Amino acid sequence: MGKPEIGVYLPQMGFTYGQMLDRTRRCEELGIDSLWLYDHLYGPGVPDYPSLEAWTLATALLSNTERIHVGHMVLCNQFRHPAVLAKMVTTLDQIAAGRLQLGLGSGSIEDEHDRVGLPWGSFRERSERLGETLEILTQAFADERIDFSGKHFTVTDFPVKPGPVQQRPPIVVGGVGEKYTLPLVARYADVWNVPTYALGELQHKVSVLRAICEDVGRDPSSVVLSVEAVMALAPDDASLPDVKRQAEKRFGAPAFGLDEGGLIGTPSAVVDRLHELHELGFGQIVLFTHDRASDQTLDLLAGEVIARL
Repeated sequence: MGKPEIGVYLPQMGFTYGQMLDRTRRCEELGIDSLWLYDHLYGPGVPDYPSLEAWTLATALLSNTERIHVGHMVLCNQFRHPAVLAKMVTTLDQIAAGRLQLGLGSGSIEDEHDRVGLPWGSFRERSERLGETLEILTQAFADERIDFSGKHFTVTDFPVKPGPVQQRPPIVVGGVGEKYTLPLVARYADVWNVPTYALGELQHKVSVLRAICEDVGRDPSSVVLSVEAVMALAPDDASLPDVKRQAEKRFGAPAFGLDEGGLIGTPSAVVDRLHELHELGFGQIVLFTHDRASDQTLDLLAGEVIARL
């Protein structure tokens, strides 16, 4: 297994489009593999804070870059009808010449659904909808046509032309639920992303996924393992306490898994931890940065971390 793909996760809350484009282009110039957005109708917990819409922003960023891949960690399946999403995906993949990565999840914030009158439902219901969407997308990419009748969606003899540039845009499914989510990963996902809140259970969740893959007849090695984690990267030991304080202030909530991720330190320490994650089988590592992707941190990540992997 070669070196892992390194991405930067940059939720767009509070950024202007110009700031997002500058950071995306900087990542591209530095050879960072991918940039990831969030998909929320407003910043979770801060509804009055500016936040650009996820798909429109991804389209603009991909239209104004040449090499970097862009995706969402992850799209909310509740927001877009799956047949419409299939058309959106294939169109954007054409625009981006095959640089779209398709992150998809069952939804995570009930409040934003309530505010706009979208159905929420139980986790089981949301997982059922996600499963139907994944089947619809699989048909769209393979056949350029959808013919599907399910509990939640019915799509009849629906053409999806042109198809994607990629034979199949990588479908990234995020989450670690063993009853609903991991079976969907085993059946449909090209990439499985472990969210920050599950960083303390990595080995257990990997073993569960591998067992489910074997149960459904899927080669576990055909699923790329992906993890998202907060990285607090300091240029030297003297600056490490301040960097750690910044990370704890922004990402100190338990759900961010700052300590469990183990990516706090100087470049040599971060390189060692990334090697550990790679040895566990993770081929994609998506990083929050403690300072929301400043030029200094991006330069340090590219020059002193990625270059040494």
